[in-house]
Amino acid sequence: MKLAKFSLVAIAVAGLASSAFAASTTLEDAFKNGKVSGELRAYYFSKTDSAGNNREDLITTGVLLNYKTDTLYGFGANFTAQGNSSPFATDADKARFSGDEYGTGAVLSEAYLSYTLGKTTAQVGRMFIDTPLVSSSGSRMTKEAFEGATIVNTDLPNTTLVAGYVQKFQSRTDGNGNVGKFTKSFATGSSDNVEPENGAYTFAVINKSISGLTLTGAYAYLDDKNIEGVHLGYVEALYKAKAGDFGYTLAAQDYYNHFEKAAAGQDDSINAYGLKAGLSFKGLNGYVAFSQVSNDNIPVGSSIISGLGNGADLLYTDPVFSTPGYQKNTDTYAVDLNYDITAAANVGARYVESDFNDNTKGSYTSLYASYKFDGALKNFKLGAEFESKGKNKDGDQLRFKANYKF
Repeated sequence: MKLAKFSLVAIAVAGLASSAFAASTTLEDAFKNGKVSGELRAYYFSKTDSAGNNREDLITTGVLLNYKTDTLYGFGANFTAQGNSSPFATDADKARFSGDEYGTGAVLSEAYLSYTLGKTTAQVGRMFIDTPLVSSSGSRMTKEAFEGATIVNTDLPNTTLVAGYVQKFQSRTDGNGNVGKFTKSFATGSSDNVEPENGAYTFAVINKSISGLTLTGAYAYLDDKNIEGVHLGYVEALYKAKAGDFGYTLAAQDYYNHFEKAAAGQDDSINAYGLKAGLSFKGLNGYVAFSQVSNDNIPVGSSIISGLGNGADLLYTDPVFSTPGYQKNTDTYAVDLNYDITAAANVGARYVESDFNDNTKGSYTSLYASYKFDGALKNFKLGAEFESKGKNKDGDQLRFKANYKF
């Protein structure tokens, strides 16, 4: 669809009233009163191959710059550019990280118009999106983005309603050494890329009417050119509460895929569910989780589609880096324990084990730590993550990240 069609969404919302409160009274003031923010990044990634050999390393530096106008009669504009460089990369480094981290250059990831009326906000253009089934991942140097339109409404008590349409996706890299560009090929986080001929639609409802309980329901539809119509569903019930110094969490989730035209010998649906129980006490936090994917021969391959964008990869049993639990007929178990040394420092460990449909097993041992500075270095953060694969899945990864937001 063309951008003009997106505009119909914003126009429809804008037409709900004849006037709106204006933070600025002139277009000139809206631009003058705009705000500039950004982030400086320096990342070090190290990875072996699947056999645990031939380690390659990559140092990447990058910058993210954002400019957001003030509002004028409810209207506003937002622009975000990202750029990065890996000056010391060898040919082997470039090949090893070409799919997710090595992609130099710059891209205008956000360029959208917004309109807010009461408790409804519409956005049209390029943007970062965070919904259960359409979500941008920011775990690599270049954050993913979408081109489309969204509407968010919070008129109902304790309820958020979301509707969106996306027609293009900006990945982390283009796979050929360049930063990701906007194309009609969408990453799915847990399965093969999909290429919707007419984009994709999503709807979500998030309700917090009951104290401590968050209920989420989401739906998405896309018409991939190879597997035709695909319906995605997601539901979650998440309960958090405290009893004295103890905090506890209970959660359940379910992903569902339905394929409109499955070929002979293939199933037209597949689902994955997850369960999680967590406990915390004076800075010590832990949880156990389990997930299971049904045994279905689905058209897209051997994995469930958890959503569009790598940020829509949300199974409770995910390791820090890998995503093993989405393959058909797979049981996955996870245990995580972490400790808040101070309000600014956290260290933790996670163990994940998967039983795959080919009678193999995979284990994933992860260590992670982070520290947020204060005082003269406020907004500066350091993080380290390590993951080792065992049993039938070998190899390891190490990442150091330094971020400064301004």
